[in-house]
This record gives sequence, C-alpha cells and structure tokens, in this order.
Amino acid sequence: MIYDQHMDMHDIHAPTATEIIIRSKAGQSYKSTVNSDEIIRPEKSKNKNYTSGSAQRIDIDKFTQRLQSITSQTSSKKCAKSIRVALESAGAQFKSHPIAASDWGNTLMKIGYRQINPKFDAPKQGDIYIIRRTNKHTYGHIAGFTGTQWVSDFRQKSYDVYKESGLTYQYYRPDF
Repeated sequence: MIYDQHMDMHDIHAPTATEIIIRSKAGQSYKSTVNSDEIIRPEKSKNKNYTSGSAQRIDIDKFTQRLQSITSQTSSKKCAKSIRVALESAGAQFKSHPIAASDWGNTLMKIGYRQINPKFDAPKQGDIYIIRRTNKHTYGHIAGFTGTQWVSDFRQKSYDVYKESGLTYQYYRPDF
C-alpha cells in the first residue's frame, strides 16, 4: 500500500476482539471466563472508515485528499493509475488490477462500490465514473469526485472530458 502521510495502523488493520473456544468433549457447556472490561479495543478513527463487503477498509476522506493533491490542469493520460493510487492510499488492496480505465468496473465492485445510474447532477464524495473505450480513446477514462470537483490525473472542469457523441458512462458509488 502507498501512504503519503503518517498512518495509524489501527485505522487500516483494525483488529477485533476474539474468543477462541477449545472443546475437548462434545456436549460440555461453555462459560466465558473473559471479562468484557479486559478486552482492549482500538480507538475509533475520526475519519470516515468504511468496511466494504469484501472486508476492505476504505477511508473516503483519504481517497478524496489524495485526489485533491493532484494539481495538474491537463491530462497525463494516466487516469487509471491516479484513481488506483488514490484508492490504495485510502486502504483498498488489489491482487491485480486492469490497466485500461474502461476495464475498472468489476474491480471497483470487488472493493465495495456498486454501479448506479449516472448521477452527474448530484455526485457524492467518493463517486467514480468510467467512460467506456471508443475508437478515438482506446483506454477510456476514469475519474473520482472529491466532494467539489471531478479529478482523474488532472483537475477536470466537468465530467464530460470527451467531446464526442455516443459515449457510454458507468457510474459507481461506495456501497460501504
């Protein structure tokens, strides 16, 4: 994982209290000997930590902070890498990931996003959209919403960065 600022590892790997029961004879009843006051629980984070359905803990604030750190006004043609690094800085882990922006839909759903109808008129912090590949743009495009602006590998003026007709958009919202 990539971290650009100090991270409290409890925010990422929040352990939970676990009782292990070992039974040597079937049918024996069990009485807990652990006092719940003795269990050490990690402090709750002040950030918006969410555990996705895939059990990944993703911090939307850290995702958007990473996007806000991008200051370029023009594309470097590395939008998928920028979104991936922002997701990783927020706690997402990928065993493998697509290169083309157009192919990121399934990967987003694996880490806890859900596909919804496009909501460009009412985006929420952490939303991500994908423009499917076209003849002119063979890798497509991907961008995330910071709460105020769409950002990919550059600060976009709006979501419609391609000025051609017949584009197919996919829209994803955190489901955690």
